[in-house]
Amino acid sequence: MNINDKLNDLKFKIDDEEFINSSELRGQNLVIYFYPKDDTPGCTVEAIDFSTLKDKFSKLNTKIFGISKDSIEKHKKFINKHNLTIELISDDGSICEKFGVWIEKSMYGKKYMGIERATFLFDDDLTLIKIWRNVKVKGHVEEVLSFIKNLN
Repeated sequence: MNINDKLNDLKFKIDDEEFINSSELRGQNLVIYFYPKDDTPGCTVEAIDFSTLKDKFSKLNTKIFGISKDSIEKHKKFINKHNLTIELISDDGSICEKFGVWIEKSMYGKKYMGIERATFLFDDDLTLIKIWRNVKVKGHVEEVLSFIKNLN
């Protein structure tokens, strides 16, 4: 996904039987953030930060979704454990591929494939207007909120 691309015909898996089609999200700003794994330190802080500020995003007509390759069951445990109020999407890898966040990473000299922490902001017509890549968790959610406040 690149700036000015449209979010077309994507199905987001929210629950075992519940999907949201991207076309249903028109009419509001949309934050989609990708994170490596449920219940790890950075991912937990980011999810809690988005949940804490969810009402402020809502007042700016903005919906938030977090996406990882964790299962629906893991997402439910993560949401319950940390009282998260945002929706988490379980990806089979296809959404990560579409957004270009399934990348080669390196830890202690060992290379592996994983999800790049990244955030994408779409306007109310589902046009991509901002990308944050290689996100550092501290202060990130506030930065996204500030950016949206300054759109008007």
